[in-house]
Amino acid sequence: MKSLGLTARFIQEATIYNGLYIGRIASQYKDLYKVITETGELAAEVSGKFCYHVRALSEYPAVGDFVMVDRTDNSNGNGIIHQVLTRKSAFARKLAGTTNDTQIVASNIDTVFICMSLNNDFNLRRLERYLAIAWDSGAIPVVVLTKSDLCADIEARLKDVAAMAIGVDVLVTTSTSDDGYLAVQSYIASGRTVAFIGSSGVGKSTLINRLLGKNVFDTNEVRNDDKGRHTTTRRELVMVPQGGAVIDTPGMRELGIISADLAKSFADIDELAAKCKFRDCTHGSEPNCAVQQAINDGILSAARFESYGKLKKEAKYDGLNSKLIEKEKINAMFSGLGGMKNARKFIKEKNRNKSR
Repeated sequence: MKSLGLTARFIQEATIYNGLYIGRIASQYKDLYKVITETGELAAEVSGKFCYHVRALSEYPAVGDFVMVDRTDNSNGNGIIHQVLTRKSAFARKLAGTTNDTQIVASNIDTVFICMSLNNDFNLRRLERYLAIAWDSGAIPVVVLTKSDLCADIEARLKDVAAMAIGVDVLVTTSTSDDGYLAVQSYIASGRTVAFIGSSGVGKSTLINRLLGKNVFDTNEVRNDDKGRHTTTRRELVMVPQGGAVIDTPGMRELGIISADLAKSFADIDELAAKCKFRDCTHGSEPNCAVQQAINDGILSAARFESYGKLKKEAKYDGLNSKLIEKEKINAMFSGLGGMKNARKFIKEKNRNKSR
């Protein structure tokens, strides 16, 4: 279990729960979980008491969680999960089509490999979104650029990524050569867990199969339009022969933000903002704005600043209902006039002038 990432921290917490055993969630299918224990694998489900006390979807076991179960094999039926141990890290996203539900994509991870192929899947704005969430997860993000054999100008792509993936390692891989995965392998070691995140068809499962030395996960080529096909349909944790664990995840069409670390993912903009004349500068029309000056000088791209603003708003509005979101938007719109109170005065005055 120590090779799977079980540390003294988890062992200490587990002592609270007498008569139970530590396991790690390897996969989930509806209400049934595959749990790895010291003696092997077993199928398990959560206890009724656990379900009763859960307040949010994110509190249920997720792939990568260390849990407390009542047995170590299925000789007497499915195991019962009674507790999820405190997560040290979690890559989370807002569930598609919902207001506030959070989905834990992978937990207790040390490294997040953000995979993006060097064909038409290449998208810097999407990468910024992944990095903002990855930095917030508590794990270390690493950008993995796949399918380098399909790229005509790798140096140009690397330059684009380096300009916005500040402080992040960037790896280039290919599946056409036997050693195309070696750059990734050096990040995997006994006791460490890495999660592969990215769109469909970028080569996540192919890389993992190479690391495992066998075809554990199905793979598919991209379609003729360079868009990926969903091959991995659920998240799964597997042990690596040389030690450690990897988590494969399905491609994500949407990546809604629950929480994001913009200070790290947009450190360049924060550094520029500190040089603005006014501390509360909105980087719009204020005089002596260092951010706007950087855009005018070509140091900062307008697209990157626009992405920053969009992600900042999205993170700010998370958890608010439609009425509160509208209120926040109006407050932002009339911030220079004093917020909602003066907005109402402005609207009343405007209507009064119309009726004259």
